[in-house]
Amino acid sequence: MRGYYFITEARLSRAGNLSDVAGAVAAKVRVVQYREKQGLTGELVAEARQLRELCRHIIFLVNDRVDLALEVGPTGSTWARRTSPTTKPGDCWAPAKIIGVTVHNVAEALAAQAGGADYLGVSPIFSTATKADAGAPSGVALLSEIRRRVTLPLVAVGGITLANAPAVIAAGADAVCAIAAVVTRPEVKAEIDKFQKLFGGNASIC
Repeated sequence: MRGYYFITEARLSRAGNLSDVAGAVAAKVRVVQYREKQGLTGELVAEARQLRELCRHIIFLVNDRVDLALEVGPTGSTWARRTSPTTKPGDCWAPAKIIGVTVHNVAEALAAQAGGADYLGVSPIFSTATKADAGAPSGVALLSEIRRRVTLPLVAVGGITLANAPAVIAAGADAVCAIAAVVTRPEVKAEIDKFQKLFGGNASIC
């Protein structure tokens, strides 16, 4: 896993999720995560199906919502957040092919790896207003420590910009997500292209 990792954010988006995801696909993003906590389930299912079609050739993840995952059938996997210490990630996500777990410290990272996670989201790296319950920022030090302790791909999330992304990548991130730095801008593809270049032409996922 390497490159820009796209997460939808309808509240901040200038053009809406469909337009944003189309731009992300055009920028050769290989992973799109649908994260939407508000709205009627029927409306979310309809939007998720449209996004899934846009992402038919790449990995499409659904954040947290098992019901949406079952209805839509993500092309690659579903996304699992932090599980309880006694629960393996896969126990909650039977239909998933790939499971990602958001972690906030080394203990959670080790537990998620032992529990069968396929990759980890490390969050928040820096202060962010995108996610109200993100918690205190960890900086790149925690990312470096997790990189030393686990072998799974790491996705860095939270407060990332073009200015600080190089330090995040140097600390061990295989992929970065910079939501506000992308979806609030007029041209999503153009902004993602800038992040992709930080990976030296090796932006991909496997």
